[in-house]
Amino acid sequence: MPSTTDSQPRQNLAISAYRSLKRDITRGQFRPGEKLLMSKLKERYALGVGPLREALSQLVAERLVVAISQRGYRVAPMSLAELHDLYDARSQLEAMLLRLAIERGDDAWEANILAKAHTLSRVMEVNGPEEVLDVWDHRHKAFHTAMVAGCNSPHLLQMRDSLFDQVERYRHLWLCETVFSESALEAKRQEHAALVDVVLARDAERASAMMCEHLMTPVPIITDTMRRQGLL
Repeated sequence: MPSTTDSQPRQNLAISAYRSLKRDITRGQFRPGEKLLMSKLKERYALGVGPLREALSQLVAERLVVAISQRGYRVAPMSLAELHDLYDARSQLEAMLLRLAIERGDDAWEANILAKAHTLSRVMEVNGPEEVLDVWDHRHKAFHTAMVAGCNSPHLLQMRDSLFDQVERYRHLWLCETVFSESALEAKRQEHAALVDVVLARDAERASAMMCEHLMTPVPIITDTMRRQGLL
């Protein structure tokens, strides 16, 4: 039976494999439907079969990878039907959570929204396009999380996280089209500012409708990008 000290490094390797593989799938390093050959994964990540299998099993559970009976694994396919379903589910859930947050949120919740909105709106000097994407994406996620955090429901927020993981591949296509376009970013800044005003006014009906509309705006952009990149 392995000791605690033996199992801990193995667990760390599995976590590392999971994070690296998930990031590469999300960022399009592996195309939809591509077979994930264990020999190539071992070479790419400098990891053994054990941690990689654990990572792949977790990604199967998250629907980013498909297990092929007796034949290994493939990257899960992408489709317009899944795109629309995921974004619709995400926008409906986010609108509901925002409504609850407006009903339940306190002064600290409001202050956190303002802080995250300010951080997101700041222009930062970064070292390259990839860092621009990472910094904006991180702050954008933090802003939206702050908005719904006031719902005070860990279980609902866990459901939100799970749905976010599934939408991430599609969302990354939108990020690449948006973050590097000043006009697209300015449109997002205006949408965010309008959302903050309505949320702080505690107008739950209008805020939830605006959130739904806001979260659905990437769908046409993603659809066009998928067609251009031959992902359909």
